[in-house]
Amino acid sequence: MPSLFGVVCLASGEVEQPPGLGLAEVERTRLVQLVADDAEAGRLYTKIKATADAALAEQGSPIETIRTASTLESDPDKVKSRASLRDMKSLSALGYAYAVSSRQAYADTAKRIILSWARANQPTGLPIDETKLEPLEVAYALTQSRFSESERDCVGKWLRNLAAREIQTGQKKAATTMNNWQSHRLKNVGLIGFLLSDPALIDYATRGYKRQIEANLEPDGSSFDFHERDALHYHCYDLEPLLTLAIVARRNGVKLYEYEAPNGASLPKAVAFLAPYCRGEKEHLEWVHSRVVFDRKRADAGESKFIPGTAFDPRDGRKTFELASYFTDEYRPMVVKLSARVASKYPTWQLVINAVTH
Repeated sequence: MPSLFGVVCLASGEVEQPPGLGLAEVERTRLVQLVADDAEAGRLYTKIKATADAALAEQGSPIETIRTASTLESDPDKVKSRASLRDMKSLSALGYAYAVSSRQAYADTAKRIILSWARANQPTGLPIDETKLEPLEVAYALTQSRFSESERDCVGKWLRNLAAREIQTGQKKAATTMNNWQSHRLKNVGLIGFLLSDPALIDYATRGYKRQIEANLEPDGSSFDFHERDALHYHCYDLEPLLTLAIVARRNGVKLYEYEAPNGASLPKAVAFLAPYCRGEKEHLEWVHSRVVFDRKRADAGESKFIPGTAFDPRDGRKTFELASYFTDEYRPMVVKLSARVASKYPTWQLVINAVTH
């Protein structure tokens, strides 16, 4: 069971380092058993393995600078960045396929792709761009035992530089230091901190999380981004990184999810605020009163999802409830419903990981 940050106390009295972003050996064993014994989990793993198998010849397609934030879908830089970021799907599959099978080829391919990114990518400190590297960080956590000391040093330097740039851009006095950008910034820094066991980065993220709950969320569960953009789309985008950070923190002995700010705001309340819209009890027409010029630009460019008056699609809340299900099983039926899959217990891989990491 978790003790003070830095160790996990086992029943035998032995001491094991916390999992960081990866899987402790007992968790990996549970995962292997679950995909073998449970048909729903097994089907999900079969798809992951197929993706990993298809990626074995990949060399990596890193881009020097990721550019997706505040750009239209047709922007050439965004098109190039998204093409490069296809590596993230491969890495996620390779990492989990290695965790389940211990097949060295999966880890070696993941290592090749991760090192290509570490050597080529130049962090900018823009959290909306760099949040997309989360699958790489998890894959590294799952496969880093296959990295040499010099290779780990290479990846570590790159990730520390990324975290430092994020912290630097977060010092500006702007809306992006308390809106969804800040939520993603805290997740980015926190995940790197837990991955590299860096107390300073962990402290930055955990302290920042508490400030963000008070600055961004209201006691009724609504968010600054919901009111600024008049869109539940951005409410979800605010909560997903905070939930991810809270999960990783909990797995490493730090409680964040339950925190309630002096103003009464909390992450559980913000998740509950979204629930009626995803259950179909309420409807929200998105973007009608957005105060952000870029939202109008997207609509004018023909990006249909962002046209004012478009009804919020409850399926867009699925990831929020997948993550929230780590803390409370009451949201599992919501995930089942929103995934529209024939599954009663494990409609998504996130729920499989939730089950083995508790």
